Amino acid sequence: MSSPAQFRSRESVHDSARTATFRITGSREGFAEAREFTHRTLDRWDVGECADDAVTVVTELAANAVLHALPDVPPGGADVRLRLTLRRAHLVCAVSDQCDTPPVYPSPGESLLEHGRGLHIVEALSAHWGWTRCAPLGKTVWAMLPTRVQA
Repeated sequence: MSSPAQFRSRESVHDSARTATFRITGSREGFAEAREFTHRTLDRWDVGECADDAVTVVTELAANAVLHALPDVPPGGADVRLRLTLRRAHLVCAVSDQCDTPPVYPSPGESLLEHGRGLHIVEALSAHWGWTRCAPLGKTVWAMLPTRVQA
């Protein structure tokens, strides 16, 4: 686990906009830190009721980005970012990477594949999910989870 100073240097919180961002490293520690960041942020925003689903969604989206996007990026150029945004009735969990390849959503007949169930999990836990291309390079995969917040 990194020290608190190192941990804070990779996160940014904008309380007025109810948005928080975190840079994810492609390591076991990086995933653990992203989960902890998600828990801390949702506790601060008082939306703990969706924390378990949010952490699962963040883990799946981050794992997909690291697994599929980082191998295509030159060494030292990897940039995977988590963005949490609290809206009136939803929490938006978004993971951006530098790969232009769209996320792959396996067809129902491919349920025995070793990989590919992550987006099915994201779909099951979220009200909506999708992806958006980023200019000039990359994409953002996002999921909206319902909250009980009346902001």
